[in-house]
Amino acid sequence: MLKDDFLHYLSAERNYSAATIREYNQVLSAFSEYIRKQGGKDIDWRTIADGDIREWVVLLMNQGSAASSANTRLSVLRSFYKYLLAYGYVSLDPTRLIEGPKKSKPLPNFIKESEMDRLLDHTPFPQTYEGFRDHLMLLTFYSTGIRLAELVGLNEDDVDFGAMTLKVTGKRDKQRIIPFGNELKEEMQKFQQERNEKFPVIDTKALFVSLKGVRMTPPAVRDIVKYYLGLVTTQKKRSPHVLRHSFATAMLNHGAEIEVVKELLGHESLSTTEIYTHTTFEELKKIYNHAHPRA
Repeated sequence: MLKDDFLHYLSAERNYSAATIREYNQVLSAFSEYIRKQGGKDIDWRTIADGDIREWVVLLMNQGSAASSANTRLSVLRSFYKYLLAYGYVSLDPTRLIEGPKKSKPLPNFIKESEMDRLLDHTPFPQTYEGFRDHLMLLTFYSTGIRLAELVGLNEDDVDFGAMTLKVTGKRDKQRIIPFGNELKEEMQKFQQERNEKFPVIDTKALFVSLKGVRMTPPAVRDIVKYYLGLVTTQKKRSPHVLRHSFATAMLNHGAEIEVVKELLGHESLSTTEIYTHTTFEELKKIYNHAHPRA
């Protein structure tokens, strides 16, 4: 049998482990059984078409196989047909036109709106320069969706109170303008008063500065965000990027167009932003399953 010859080749010529050969045998046997059930007779490897393999992969996915598992099984068939082609058992490889299923991207972590409200509205921040600064940084992340490097890179003259906009310098020095609301405006103005009292004379253009009067560093901001998010959520990921995800999710949940969110986040491609539509859909499903009496 061609399958047995192939397995012997893997053992004798390629020195594959016994465990790997067993796995190959299981995959080829499972595919053989699938073909037998379809046509009622034993498999003839020389007559298998690409459609047969594609339908099998679809069946695996419909039965709950992960994309990685289906791709592993498809890889076994590819190896088998590469062997058959090399030794002249077949004249055409039916796997050559088949693309494996794409692995689903993990959904981005985000903080619930109720948790952010509790953090920003009901968590006591120290009535000091640091407290005002830390609260404003958190509010800025959540209100604008900017990246960590973008927040650290903000200068005082990047804030336009008249137009209520931030000028943000993103990846590859690409600049974009982000609008903000009255809450952030008021917080910014209060913070600047505290900042000017704390540092009457300061040799930096940076908006957010440390107690030493120098621009905040990414690790310092990351630690602050992690600490304060830990007060309202138990999830492991508690970073500035989670706040960026939270901003995008909240915007879409409240009816923002995906193109608008794309521009605000500074994404090059709409496909990058589309991951958040899956997040909002998952959240809607949870709400539906919890709230609907017949869900």
